[in-house]
Amino acid sequence: MIYQDTLTYLFAQLPMYQRVGDAAYKVDLSNTHLLCDLLDHPENKFKSIHIAGTNGKGSTSHMLASILQEAGYKVGLYTSPHLKDFRERIKINGAMIAEESVVAFVQDHKLKFEQINLSFFEWTVGLAFDYFAQEEVDIAVVETGLGGRLDSTNVIKPELSVITNIGIDHTQFLGDTLPKISKEKAGIIKEGVPVVIGETHEETKPVFIEQSSIMKAPIYFADIEIDEVYETDLKGDYQQKNVKTCIKTIQLLQEKGWKISERDVEVGLMSVVKNTGLLGRWQVLETTPTVVCDTGHNKEGVQEIVKQLDKMVYNKLHIVFGAVNDKSVDNILDLLPKHATYYFCQANIPRALDVDELIEVANQKGMKGIRCDSVKEALKKAKENANKEDLIFVGGSTFVVAEVV
Repeated sequence: MIYQDTLTYLFAQLPMYQRVGDAAYKVDLSNTHLLCDLLDHPENKFKSIHIAGTNGKGSTSHMLASILQEAGYKVGLYTSPHLKDFRERIKINGAMIAEESVVAFVQDHKLKFEQINLSFFEWTVGLAFDYFAQEEVDIAVVETGLGGRLDSTNVIKPELSVITNIGIDHTQFLGDTLPKISKEKAGIIKEGVPVVIGETHEETKPVFIEQSSIMKAPIYFADIEIDEVYETDLKGDYQQKNVKTCIKTIQLLQEKGWKISERDVEVGLMSVVKNTGLLGRWQVLETTPTVVCDTGHNKEGVQEIVKQLDKMVYNKLHIVFGAVNDKSVDNILDLLPKHATYYFCQANIPRALDVDELIEVANQKGMKGIRCDSVKEALKKAKENANKEDLIFVGGSTFVVAEVV
């Protein structure tokens, strides 16, 4: 089985949420526990940090991994979704898992795993945990895929739990209010394990305090406790929220005996892209004209993008935009600037919102633009129409960004 055949096999397993949406969601962790049994419990063979949240968990995960690498540790990093290469999900010290390792894992476990009907995400979690255990990482930074309580990663007992923030997203699974969503994210809080909350909110704070009390887990609110300002190579003012979450987490690791110096923190925060290969967070793709992309795609993420756009200096604004079909694009379009020229498109996945439906909603809101047959065509047309003082922004969904980075 060659690598591409292996990927085709994995993607064909019980649906992959990032591609098809609702059909891939599972309602308990029974399969993950069976998976861990079959792999002789790799989740117990390495130390970890577990990270959940509506926005910011990817950036925070990469920041932490970069700092820990600078401190000399062998660091596993598990994130999702990937943008260009499946192997982006599983890294050690910034290096993606080898194609040969993916192929060997699937060959070794295919027959056993087919008997328990694993999903794509369960397969991937098993691969990551087994790889980190086999490679004897010092610590792994593990990001949840969706929610927390029922996420397949929620079988680890970490050194620390981190919840970056809570926003309205994935309401069909997690609930339609901030307290309900918080309850699901708070499911990663483990007995006696300290938890860092990135952003304090009056609706969610009581939920986290109650759950941490039940679990006898010390709780810390990073935005209240951290005053220091650190620079990072990740662009976008919104990253300062993630920096505070990261710094509080590092402080607690230091208290637990992890050897991390102030230099490690400073250099690590300024070397996130170099150390971890993070893509798609206010990433500048070109400079004349300036082309920027960002994976923010829900209400809170788009609000931060709009704030950043407001701070940019440009002549005209061009926006390459596509969305997915299981989120309320109506609310997102309300946030976006009406003065921009739009290039409407749809990513090449089943979950993408049909471009004609997108245009219909956008036109109702007074947004005008050009219909494009693909993301690449949309960017090409934007660049043809822009002059060197203009700004082109690419976003709306992770999958639109994935096709341009």
